[in-house]
Amino acid sequence: MFLNAFSNPRLGKWIIPGAGIIWLLGCFFLLTNEGLSTEVAFTDSFFFALFFLGGVAVLDRVFSLYSPKEKNLLLVFLVPVALSGLSVYGHRFLLSWWYLEDDIYLELLEKSVYLRWMVLGLAEQLIGVLALVVSKLERQEELRNRESQMLELSKEAELAQLRQQLQPHFLFNSLNSINALVVSQPHKAREMVLLLSDFLRGTIRKDVQTWVTLEEEVNYLKMYLDIERVRFGHRLKVEFSMEKEVEHAKLPPLLIQPLVENAIKHGLYGVTGEVKIEMKCKKEGNYLVLGIQNPFDPDYVGAEGTGFGLSSVERRLYLLFGRKDLLHKSAHEGLFTIQLQIPQFV
Repeated sequence: MFLNAFSNPRLGKWIIPGAGIIWLLGCFFLLTNEGLSTEVAFTDSFFFALFFLGGVAVLDRVFSLYSPKEKNLLLVFLVPVALSGLSVYGHRFLLSWWYLEDDIYLELLEKSVYLRWMVLGLAEQLIGVLALVVSKLERQEELRNRESQMLELSKEAELAQLRQQLQPHFLFNSLNSINALVVSQPHKAREMVLLLSDFLRGTIRKDVQTWVTLEEEVNYLKMYLDIERVRFGHRLKVEFSMEKEVEHAKLPPLLIQPLVENAIKHGLYGVTGEVKIEMKCKKEGNYLVLGIQNPFDPDYVGAEGTGFGLSSVERRLYLLFGRKDLLHKSAHEGLFTIQLQIPQFV
């Protein structure tokens, strides 16, 4: 892992050869100061640098495949010592054979065995520690990446589940309304079936991973309202107020529909006469701000619902943006208001 840590195109092709060259030049300088000829000093330094790089490669391989536990940490020191010992004696054997008749060099080679072993051993111990540290850091990074991927997959799965729940939730409500109209107003039931078919055909074909413009979302919202008007007739009035500049703002598909459905449910149930639901859209900084307001009767006690609409939107916002402050609810003087903020990534 130590070598692998520097194997990127910009660093890897320079750092390892550079370390070998520095080792070679350092040994060459020391040997020439001991009175050896340039040729002998360079040959000795060249092969000693090769053994050094070979030891680095072995240590990298060992500690990239095996990470010792606390009780085996002594191996981080013993393996480099043993490896450097083999390197020094291998170097000694090779150069003794190479310069068999050079008594002065052979004497110096014999005297410097333990010094070479100590220097090489310390260097390779340091490299072993670095290789182990880099290996552990890479494993931790890999674990963090895996956890991040698992979290992302979990978020995607939950978002998909919310979207799958949303369609049946709206569909069941519509089917209940159709069922109520079949006997009393069959022509309206047929009209509602046709509108529901058109709405579902458009929404099912949508790519739920791709955000839509506010203009597209409002068009689908109007299709949904056409369905609801079959049921509530003249009682349901919806007023849109949308600034020109926000028509092309982006948002997740079918994010507003549950909020409007919630406004209709709590605005028309328990309230007699015409009900006006207002939706205002504007841009504030880097946010698309949507406000939905409906009247409600605070004293009306209706059948309890599942609360799925608002909770699904809150959960989707949290999964998408990691925030819980993008949806605000307030009730004042018989008016219930929802304000939704959607970050715009320009």
